[in-house]
Amino acid sequence: MSRSDVSLDRSAWASAFARVVIGNLEREYPYAAQHTTVGPEDRALPVELHPAFATSYDWHSSVHMHWLAARLAAYASTTSDTLGGLEAQVTGILEAHLTAHNLAREAEYLAATPHYERPYGWAWGFRLAAEVSTSEAPAIRALAPGFTPFIDVLEDLTTRWVQNAAYPVRHDVHSNSAFGLLLALDAARVLGRAELAETVSRTARAWFGSDAGWPFAWERSGHDFLSAGFAEADLMRAVLPAAEFAGWADGFFSALEPGDEVLAPAVVRDENDPQQVHLFGLDLSRAGSARRVVDALRDAGATGGLVETLEPAVEPLLAAGLAASVGEEYYSTHWLASFAWDAMEAREHAALTVG
Repeated sequence: MSRSDVSLDRSAWASAFARVVIGNLEREYPYAAQHTTVGPEDRALPVELHPAFATSYDWHSSVHMHWLAARLAAYASTTSDTLGGLEAQVTGILEAHLTAHNLAREAEYLAATPHYERPYGWAWGFRLAAEVSTSEAPAIRALAPGFTPFIDVLEDLTTRWVQNAAYPVRHDVHSNSAFGLLLALDAARVLGRAELAETVSRTARAWFGSDAGWPFAWERSGHDFLSAGFAEADLMRAVLPAAEFAGWADGFFSALEPGDEVLAPAVVRDENDPQQVHLFGLDLSRAGSARRVVDALRDAGATGGLVETLEPAVEPLLAAGLAASVGEEYYSTHWLASFAWDAMEAREHAALTVG
């Protein structure tokens, strides 16, 4: 099947993603612990350090595959799709992993190691907590009270981080500040954490509010899964009122031209290379961000120019990353489906709004 023939609807992928989620969340090894060993006796297994998130290769991937599991459960609860009969199994894994005890242990670990997974893992932790707290699936929403200490620690860590950092990190991987702030902001609003939402919004304005002429021609490198430019624009889309964002975007995207490379799918020559497969994620993350940016511009009344430059890129980028998210290569399948589902939701929301 060519990429042009790939369905981009969630309904065509939900069951396959459910199988990927189950396979990942039940798989303990290999696991990249990223644990700082403090002595010869410090040899705990990943599941002892991270009773909730010791699967799916590493901590942050485990967190966002749990998010995808929760999103799939919510999707199944509001449609006739039973995820190929896997809905109960997905729900059971979440109930087993996301207990109050396990989440309290995760909170303790984060509090004791305040730079661990900053900000990417924290961002997905926020997003998972927000999803569980508002889930349309009653069994998933019932897990929400156990997240309170986990959210409290994430809020404290995030607040201290942005208060003590003079500059953002603009790398196109896990350390990217804009991506982390966006997920934290969205979750803070959902969870009623008004002080955190204000802190994040204020930080975003200070770090990115005066940016203009972003050099998109300098993107990409060989292991990016985020676009620093699109991640920043996606954040400012969430921070700024629509009219203000439209003006900011005109300046920020002023160096972008139709047909520029950043709008085209990446070339992955070795799908067994764990760094190169990041580029599939880059396609998917750009697809979701570009779709949301276009929607925000339309909310401000924009119809041509930047909208016409960005919108045609969304579906080719989404199609380019989908197959790898359900393939046989674990370096791809332990995380890509989360970004794919996010991009598909952005696309379908736009379609519903326009329709």
